[in-house]
Amino acid sequence: MEKTTIEYARQLDQQDVLANFKDEFYVLEDKIYMDGNSLGLMSKRAEEKLFTLLDSWKRFGIDGWTEGEHPWFYLSEQVGAQMAPLVGGKKEEVIATGSTTTNLHQLVSTFYKPTGNKTKILADELNFPSDIYALQSQLALKGYSPDEHLVRVKSKDGRFLDEADIVAAMTEEIALIVLPSVLYRSGQILDIAYLTKEAKKRGIPIGFDLCHSVGAIEHDLHTQGVDFAFWCTYKHLNGGPGSVGGLFVHEKHFGIRAGLSGWFGSDKEAQFDMSHTMTHAEQAGAFQIGTPHVLSLAPLIGALEIFEEATIQRVRKKSLQLTEYFLMLVETELKEHAFTIGNPVDESRGAHILLEHEEAARICQALKADGVIPDFRAPNGIRLAPVALYNTFKEVWQTIQTLKTIMEEKRYEQFENKRGIVA
Repeated sequence: MEKTTIEYARQLDQQDVLANFKDEFYVLEDKIYMDGNSLGLMSKRAEEKLFTLLDSWKRFGIDGWTEGEHPWFYLSEQVGAQMAPLVGGKKEEVIATGSTTTNLHQLVSTFYKPTGNKTKILADELNFPSDIYALQSQLALKGYSPDEHLVRVKSKDGRFLDEADIVAAMTEEIALIVLPSVLYRSGQILDIAYLTKEAKKRGIPIGFDLCHSVGAIEHDLHTQGVDFAFWCTYKHLNGGPGSVGGLFVHEKHFGIRAGLSGWFGSDKEAQFDMSHTMTHAEQAGAFQIGTPHVLSLAPLIGALEIFEEATIQRVRKKSLQLTEYFLMLVETELKEHAFTIGNPVDESRGAHILLEHEEAARICQALKADGVIPDFRAPNGIRLAPVALYNTFKEVWQTIQTLKTIMEEKRYEQFENKRGIVA
C-alpha cells in the first residue's frame, strides 16, 4: 500500500495499541491539535479529579488538609510519587511544587556555590529564555556580572548543540551546569548520561530542564546520577494551564539545606510546631517553599493516572512512529515548497517536528484558519507535535495535506508575516 495515502494512515491507526486513550481526552471539535508540546489537551480524568478536590473543600472546609480522598497536606508528595517513574527517580526524590522558573531559582540558589575562581554557570545559547533570565538573576544576586559569568555554549547552526562543545566548556571556572534535556525549538535530545558523567569527572553539579521531554521520552535520572532537574506539567503531561511544576533532587543530596526556605519545606511532623527554628524535610519535599496550589495540582492526579496505564515506554514508541511518518510525508508531499526540516531526523529527536520557512508566521495563521493548531517560534519555525496519547496517524496525514494546499494555493498570503501576542 502506498505510504502517502490516507488508507495507509488508517492502517497505522488500526495497529495502534494506544488508540483507545484518545477517548480519554476532550478533543477540540473540527480541529487537529498539533500544539501539545505547548499545552496538552484536557483529559476527562483531570477534570474529574479537579471536581473531586473542589468537593473536598466544599465538604470538609479546613479539614480537607487531612481528610477526603486526596488530603491536601500530602498532595505534593503524592503527585511527586506519581511523576517519579516518568523521570526515572525514586518517589522520595521527586516533588510537585512551584513552577519551572521558581523551581530553577530554588535549585540554583541551593547548588550554585561559587568559590575562588570557580564562579561561572554553564548554559547554552539555544535554551528557553526564562531559564536564562533566572540564571542571570541568580548571578546578579551573588554580585557577579551575568555578562561575564554566564557561559553559553554556541550552536554551529542555530538549531543543534554539539555535546563535545558542551564538555569543552566545562572548565575549572564552572561552578554549576544547567541544560535542557530537549531543545525547545529543534527538539534535539541531549545525552544526559554522557553530560552528567563528564560533569562528575570535573566535580561540577549538573541539572536539567525537562520541560520538553517529561511525558514524551524516557528518563533515568537516579541511575545516571543527575544532581537535580525541574519541569513544567502542562505540556506532554496534560496538567492544565499553570499546573504545578515538578523537581527532582538526587538522594545523595538529601539533608542539604534548600537555598530558599519556606515552611512547606519542613518535616511534616514538625511543620505545625510553629518554631522559628526550621526542622527541614530530609527528602525532595525540603525544596518546597510555600503552600501547595491544591486546585492546580488536582488535574495532574488524573492526568498521571493515564500515564501509569499507557506507560512512558509505549508513549515514546508511538511518538517516534508518528514523527517518523510526519517526516516521510514532509519529504514526499512538501518537497516543492521550500520547507527545511529543523529537527533531528534520527531518534535523537524529541516529540515534535520543526519546519522552517521564511513565511512561517503567515503559514501558522493559515493552518489555524484551516483547523490545524500549530505553534510558531520566531523567526521562522513551525512546531507541530503529534502527541501519542491523543493524536492519530490520520491526523498527521491530514495536517500535511492541509499544509500542502495552503502552499499550493498561497493561502498564507492573506495574513501578515508576524506572530501574535501569544505564539
